[in-house]
Formats: sequence, C-alpha cells, structure tokens
Amino acid sequence: MGRIVAVCISANKGERKKNITRGMLVANHGLEGDAHAGPWHRQVSLLARESIAKMQAKGLNVGPGDFAENLTTEGVDLVSLPVSTKLRLGKEVLAEVTQIGKKCHSHCAIYEQAGDCVMPREGIFVAILEGGPVQVGDTIEVVAVGSGKASYGSNQQQVGDGGVVAS
Repeated sequence: MGRIVAVCISANKGERKKNITRGMLVANHGLEGDAHAGPWHRQVSLLARESIAKMQAKGLNVGPGDFAENLTTEGVDLVSLPVSTKLRLGKEVLAEVTQIGKKCHSHCAIYEQAGDCVMPREGIFVAILEGGPVQVGDTIEVVAVGSGKASYGSNQQQVGDGGVVAS
C-alpha cells in the first residue's frame, strides 16, 4: 500500500502545478479545478516521489507538481501496474489505470534543464470511476490488477498519444 504525498492543480495546460493539499476527484471528470480534467481517459495523472528523486539526483531543484502531475505518490510502483488496474485512493475514490507514460510532443522546461524528464516514461493516467475527496496522506491501494486492456469507456481502441495505452 502506498500513499499520496501531494495533490496538485493548474489553471492552464502546460504549467507546473501547485500543491493544494486536498481536492475533490469527480467521477468521469478528474481533479476539480485542474486544466486537464474532463471526460477522457487521462483525467488524473500520477507520478511517484521515487521518480522525482531520480531527477533530483541529476541536480535539479524539482518537487511535487513540477512534472504537471496531479497526484504525487510513494510506495507504489506505478509503471508496473497494467492498464485497467483499479486503485482505491483514500476511502472513497475508485480509479482505473488507463495509460502508462505518454508521448512528449515538445520538450518541457524540465527536459531543457536536465536533458531528460521522467513523466513520459514513469507517469501514469487514470480515469475516476467513483469520486470523492483526496488529500495528502491518503492511502493508495491496488484493489484489482488489470488485464492490460482498458475497461473504462465504451470506445477504447488505441486511446492516448503514446506510452502503453489501452487496446
């Protein structure tokens, strides 16, 4: 079992996110108030603190939200979770892994500084099946390991824009 170490939002796409400590995850939408929320398969992004530590080891002064992730986690090997894995976030939220990694269309500020960025390889995306509050310190529990094929939505053939996606 892991835990959430940061909850982050941004008003606009392409910005680093700021820590809000707690938020509301809305079913079939994502994190309330975040620019990336909406009725699609990448409603909420997650990145492990362990991944951020890799970039810190390269000398970067980065932390939660700097990779545009909504939830920074620790204690769960996010990239090893197959697509369609179900996660319990806190007491109420049920999420489904819809994509592992993503294609980086243009190099972000982190990539420009370090020559690398972990989000395209180690970030994951989830759809919110059952909403509720989420806050720093909440647990993350794998409640069902996925098959590698998406069950979220009715038309999930080749969703996403890179990474390991639903098929």
